[in-house]
Amino acid sequence: MTLFSIVVVLLLEQMHALSAQRWVQVPVYWLIATLEEKFNDGGYGHGMLAWCLGVGAPVVLLMALHGVLLYFYPVPALVLGIAVLYLTLGLRQFSSYFTGIQEALQADDLDTARHLLATWRGRAGDRLTPSEVARIAIEQALLSSHRHVFAPMFLFVFFGPAGALLYRLALVFSETWGGRSELEFGRFGVFARRVFDWIDWAPLRVTAATFAIVGDFEDAVNCWRTQAARWPESGSGILLASGAGALGVRLGMPLHESMQESNELGDRPELGVGDEADLGFMQSTVGLVWRSLVLCLALLALVWVSGWVSGLVSG
Repeated sequence: MTLFSIVVVLLLEQMHALSAQRWVQVPVYWLIATLEEKFNDGGYGHGMLAWCLGVGAPVVLLMALHGVLLYFYPVPALVLGIAVLYLTLGLRQFSSYFTGIQEALQADDLDTARHLLATWRGRAGDRLTPSEVARIAIEQALLSSHRHVFAPMFLFVFFGPAGALLYRLALVFSETWGGRSELEFGRFGVFARRVFDWIDWAPLRVTAATFAIVGDFEDAVNCWRTQAARWPESGSGILLASGAGALGVRLGMPLHESMQESNELGDRPELGVGDEADLGFMQSTVGLVWRSLVLCLALLALVWVSGWVSGLVSG
């Protein structure tokens, strides 16, 4: 049923992409804002309590509901699992930006490409060169494919719909609270950041390993081993180093950006090997993500067939 649910959701999303803004982001950010207003006193303990109410409680309730339905009513349990996965899995939620940037660069419309990239990552970049736009778009695609596809799918396989919900809620809480450093915010977001790092530890490495398997394995592993630790965020560094090595492209490196109405040179470590990012590597990134997805589905199918054959033999 797990493989069936994933395939159904992927097909549904290709036919009718979910409006993430309406059905996911608005209610989740409303919940986050409400919890922050009620509990934020700058303390670690209240941050942990708010996280448990905002993430832990919905996950536990979903787990209980799905377990009851699975025991008494398998078909509604299947429908519930598909619905939750449809809300938490989001290949089309980022691919539209990536495709738009590709088309704009191909048409030599750099301003449109910069605008789409700025909207996607929430940061202005009106001085980025075409190569830098392609480079950042590839980085965003690698990170987004993990956070919107592979990680939720991984936890869905092992923990059912509650696992997928846990990942997506924990991700949003970590992004909203984990990186804030205002004095009045204090240590309120520390728990959200730490617990997401724990949740993402295994899925992140599985995704990085998958990139290596379907790409240039030797370069991917070497970049993972020697370059990932240089990146400011260790988890993102693993994904980007492995993906860059698998593609044979150079990511990271300094960028010319407009930040808060002043031009700055962003100093970032170099990741990967090979040539500068361009349209060709953007297309290769699409291929890498799809090959990774096909590999995951093939492994799930193999496990399902193995279990089915084992059941026939034992029966």
